Amino acid sequence: MTRNTMQSLLSATAHTSRTPLMAAVRRRVLRFAAAAVAACSLVALAACSGASNGAGDSNASASADDSATSGAFPVRIKHAYGTTTIAKQPKRVATVGWGSSDNLIALGVVPVSIQKNTYGKTVDGGFLPWTKDALDKMGVSQSDVPQLHDESDDIDVEAIAESKPDLIIGLQSGMTKEQYETLSKIAPTLAYQKVAWGDPWRSMITTTAKAIGKEAQGKKLIADLENQLAGAAAQYPDLKGKTGAVMYFDAAKLSNFSIYTTTDVRPQLLNDLGLATPDSIKKASAGTDSFYKDVSAEHADDYKDVDIIVTYGTPGLLAAMQNDPLLSKIPAVKRGSVVVIDSNTEMANALDPSALSIPATTKEYVRLLGEAAAKV
Repeated sequence: MTRNTMQSLLSATAHTSRTPLMAAVRRRVLRFAAAAVAACSLVALAACSGASNGAGDSNASASADDSATSGAFPVRIKHAYGTTTIAKQPKRVATVGWGSSDNLIALGVVPVSIQKNTYGKTVDGGFLPWTKDALDKMGVSQSDVPQLHDESDDIDVEAIAESKPDLIIGLQSGMTKEQYETLSKIAPTLAYQKVAWGDPWRSMITTTAKAIGKEAQGKKLIADLENQLAGAAAQYPDLKGKTGAVMYFDAAKLSNFSIYTTTDVRPQLLNDLGLATPDSIKKASAGTDSFYKDVSAEHADDYKDVDIIVTYGTPGLLAAMQNDPLLSKIPAVKRGSVVVIDSNTEMANALDPSALSIPATTKEYVRLLGEAAAKV
């Protein structure tokens, strides 16, 4: 997954999942450098790794039976590029993109290769704090810790192949069909379900659990996480009846901003925490599968129905917005019911929920939302 953000233009350590305004955002479609050479080397790598070739299975009929009981294989899973057949319970799983590694770990499976994170707060060379904490609690030895492959520009396919996976999961990703077919030469591969970067956290857990033969555990995990979200939100009654939206503002360029559409998992997390989606966001989201939409600041007053705004930024961002003649017309900006997520903190990676980020960050996120709600 390519993960350069707006902040990456200012800092070499940005994680591209956070801002929609540049072509090199986390949602940016992945590319393979020197595709012809890479395709040849991948075939050799796949052969050397002993990994199964899932290309044929992945082209199975989309009408194939998509049901499976826990532990029952073969399993057939539909996604954007067809249906992938997983012949037997996988033992070595690699992940591409966002969140899939966390979901695997929460289900008791340690991936062999995961994306190196370079945005927000990271530890041990590229792990998110909650991911490393979970691995430590599982007692994973240093030799068994997942390998980190780089996705800052392209998927490091050679590194993935060297980890010898028998399954590759890229549910929350922007994997292209070409990339899917290339990865399938290494092992059976799962792409996103319908929309690039649009797999909700529940769907990701359900699909992951099915792929590894742990459907019952997946259902229990989802129920536990839902209870955690509901319980945290209940501590802040001011959230009830409020609307919320996730946007992106750049203090250096306030002439336009972006909204995250209803396709994106970030506003969906606000819904999980009891905030309704404003009609303005629904209207802007209509007719597009894109996870974001750019808006001219001249239309700022269209978003007067947003009670709480969540945005990535720096501590001085809100003051800059309040001093802007156009953005200050948004009531939420004027009264300060804006949650600014500092891009250098652990919370910067919390808005895209995973099975590990939810228990690790929900309490703090809801506290920030509650403070904003109290100003409405």
